Amino acid sequence: MAVTKKKKEVKKKPAQATADKVKKIASQKPTVKKATKPAVKKSVAKKLAARKPTAKTASKGKTIKQSVTVKAASAKKTAPKARTTGKAAAKAIIPAPVSALAPLTEKPKAIVPVEETPKAIQPAVKTEKPPKDKSFTPQVFEKKWQAKWEADKLYRAVIDEGKPKHYALTMLPYPSGDLHIGHWYAMTPSDARARFKRMQGYNVLFPMGFDAFGLPAENAAIRDGIHPMKRTMENIERMRKQLRSMGAMFDWEREAVSCDPRYYRWTEWFFIQLFKHGLAYRKMSPVDFCPRCNTTLAREQVWGENRVCERCGTPVIKKDLEQWFFKTTKYADELLNFDELDWPERVKVLQTNWIGRSEGASVIFKTEQGDDIEIFTTRPDTLWGATFMVFAPEHPLVDKITAPEQREAVEAYKAQAARQSDIERESADKEKTGVFTGGYAINPVNNERIPIWIADYVLMSYGTGAIMAVPAHDERDFAFAQKYNLPIVEVIRPDPPHPLTPNYLGGEKEGGELKAAYTGAGVMVNSGPFNGTDVNTEKGRKNPGIRAVIDWLEEKGIGKEAVNYRYRDWLISRQRYWGAPIPMIYCEKHGWNPVPEDQLPVLLPEDVEWRPTGESPLKLHPTWKNTTCPVCGEPAVRETDTMDTFMCSSWYHLAYLSPYHDKAPFDEAEYNYWMPVDTYTGGIEHATMHLLYTRFFHKALRDMGITEGNEPMIQLRNQGMVLAEDHSKMSKSRGNVVAPDILVNKYGADTVRAYLMFFARWEMGAPWDSQGIEGTARWMRRVWTLFTDPTPPKPDSAYDGRQLRRRVHQTLKRVTHDFENFEFNTIISSLMELLNEMYKAREAGAAGSPAWDEAAEIYLKMLAPVAPHIAEELWTNQLGKPYSIHQQQWPPVDEEAAREEMIELPVQVNGKVRDRITVPAEATEEEIKSAALASAVVQKYLDGKEPKKVIVAKGRLVSVVI
Repeated sequence: MAVTKKKKEVKKKPAQATADKVKKIASQKPTVKKATKPAVKKSVAKKLAARKPTAKTASKGKTIKQSVTVKAASAKKTAPKARTTGKAAAKAIIPAPVSALAPLTEKPKAIVPVEETPKAIQPAVKTEKPPKDKSFTPQVFEKKWQAKWEADKLYRAVIDEGKPKHYALTMLPYPSGDLHIGHWYAMTPSDARARFKRMQGYNVLFPMGFDAFGLPAENAAIRDGIHPMKRTMENIERMRKQLRSMGAMFDWEREAVSCDPRYYRWTEWFFIQLFKHGLAYRKMSPVDFCPRCNTTLAREQVWGENRVCERCGTPVIKKDLEQWFFKTTKYADELLNFDELDWPERVKVLQTNWIGRSEGASVIFKTEQGDDIEIFTTRPDTLWGATFMVFAPEHPLVDKITAPEQREAVEAYKAQAARQSDIERESADKEKTGVFTGGYAINPVNNERIPIWIADYVLMSYGTGAIMAVPAHDERDFAFAQKYNLPIVEVIRPDPPHPLTPNYLGGEKEGGELKAAYTGAGVMVNSGPFNGTDVNTEKGRKNPGIRAVIDWLEEKGIGKEAVNYRYRDWLISRQRYWGAPIPMIYCEKHGWNPVPEDQLPVLLPEDVEWRPTGESPLKLHPTWKNTTCPVCGEPAVRETDTMDTFMCSSWYHLAYLSPYHDKAPFDEAEYNYWMPVDTYTGGIEHATMHLLYTRFFHKALRDMGITEGNEPMIQLRNQGMVLAEDHSKMSKSRGNVVAPDILVNKYGADTVRAYLMFFARWEMGAPWDSQGIEGTARWMRRVWTLFTDPTPPKPDSAYDGRQLRRRVHQTLKRVTHDFENFEFNTIISSLMELLNEMYKAREAGAAGSPAWDEAAEIYLKMLAPVAPHIAEELWTNQLGKPYSIHQQQWPPVDEEAAREEMIELPVQVNGKVRDRITVPAEATEEEIKSAALASAVVQKYLDGKEPKKVIVAKGRLVSVVI
């Protein structure tokens, strides 16, 4: 149903800040507010307005010179409101910059040809005789309409307060090679739905760009031996052409490319704001390091049980480096709140588990030497059952507490543990191993001396790297104690007893032997002042035993209530060249300070050894790193690491708002109109990386007064994966990648689009079927023939159009529902079925009737989001309607016309279907009962008796109980 246009209520903004208040945004103390209504972002714009963007690098090293033609987008004044452009600012940033924010009009001359990437296989398809209708040439009219749409700026999105907005966003691709069928599978249904929303009356923004920094692009450049900038820009130009062949309604004037200095200027600026607000910090930390890629990896980039690099598959090692982190854990609790999000449940579960919130207590044990050992436990009610402690082999106190006679065994075990992955070490199925250190700790609740062991199932990355072990009530601790003959003390007794109670009674205190760990509810025993206290299975203070013990620990000063997370702060440092520079300067006297904002962007030098060596390429540059301290002016050095590419993609949805804006990251008016993103589409594999980082980024900016609201994207939908025909993952190395270019050349873009929406449920995906596209191609040709047949059957002036109208409006109702709910495969099947009905109606003489004319218009409007080119061609040239069909309103459903006159209902007798009856659609319950009981088949089963009950499920069935 078309959306009624209504005037959008414009938020009233507070008075503009004074000049003093303007300066405050960048210099305010690093405090983070709660999610209250933040200050308007005008302060950011004003602050930067007073500055002239420059391209200082404070070094003698060359900056990247990109000799390409920049085509500034012309802004016609036909739109309600034009966007700000920044050609002058762009020139100030970098000489002859590559236009990442407007399409290139010619191939960059500085880019030398490269070896062709391995060609994707051509799908095996049956050869079919060409259609009799020689006029069906989609490859011709598709290019014609694509050129016209772009020339007319048909999809240019501008602010229009007279329409409701819809910001539709699909995840931007990496320009590391050609587009493959997986890109099309993600993007074309997203494009179809964006088109549908536009026809519903929404003002739709559907932008596109390229996530151009990072490992994928750099590894491709390394593989081909070409500078990453040249390689990346050539890939982008090729992918632009491929994306245009899709016929999508991308607003190319808003294109954003993360490696363009005009883009990463603001990536650097955002880093500085995070630093100023205490959310960016540097520390020495053991990190995952890929020896082949020569870079650190975030936890999310280490894959599988064998802990391999997500990009190259090389086993990951541990390495101690000083790194930059973002304090994502500060927002852990808020990230667990999904109340405002219409996101798939699976994504919410993945993020919840990744954050891993646990409630319990922090308790201080002491070594015999007097060192504090802080442990976190979710079960403080079992403290009296702690009979030993276990440290992670990497714990900093291990060397100090290890007895001389245990030193050799401890060192050997530490080396063994270092070779295992965290997943292997935590596996519930893995046999528990460990070594006694010879050291002891004192249990603070009963002052008992307990041994300290090291074991690989305890990790430094979770909690404090030390645990208290309660074998009577923890299965893992129980297995460990059984293996090494360690004491077991029962402190929770089942109440009331059950048949297996003897298995859980006894232990050292009772003079018996426990057969299994008990983890259920009961009462506390052997627990000093808490004997007899009830314990249930609730977490935290909802458990009476836990609540009582936490209060007691806090009273005694030996512990406190605590929350722990598996989630870790975001490691963003990368020892690579191809990334946004980290805009920080180190001075021996003043430590780390940000680059002055009027010197942004810090540009990447061109003359650098960008191939990986184990050190940051920027660190090896002879001059680039040398600069002056922004505080004292003395010699200083730049940070030579670059940022994780997820930093760039955490804000690209904001870059699309006003990519030419040069006074702030985005134009305030654009933000206020378009944000938040209404619909975001992409792969579920980004659930714990990009999607989580983007939410953190938005919340952090909100607390700085730069953004508004609690969430950046309201609705999220994930597509499945297109597999190879043998059900394996598509891969260039396997030679099983399906290239959409080949399919477009053979069938046309509309057929490829329609087939991708038809062959599988979009959210699930499926193996590719190279034969199936032929059926979709036949459907497209039948659509063409229906509308272009020069000799249609003779019209019948007496034709009754009610049946055709019924089928049309029933289909329209289903298709509208399915577009709203991303059920693309059933949209195509519904359109195929309706086409068959229209052929039948034409044979019956419907052509030329009002019902036929209505059916033709509605059919093409429903087809337009799916197959935009053929719909435009037939709408304009066959129906003679005004250009463009993509500016037409979505047709309303005529509910009266869609209503069935007669319906067929199954009739059950004692639960089994015995007959079917046809009744008027508006029949009453009594009329339906009478019709069912009048059935000869039902009468046979009744055998002259009265039924016990007759149940009518209206519109579904009739059930007769005898």
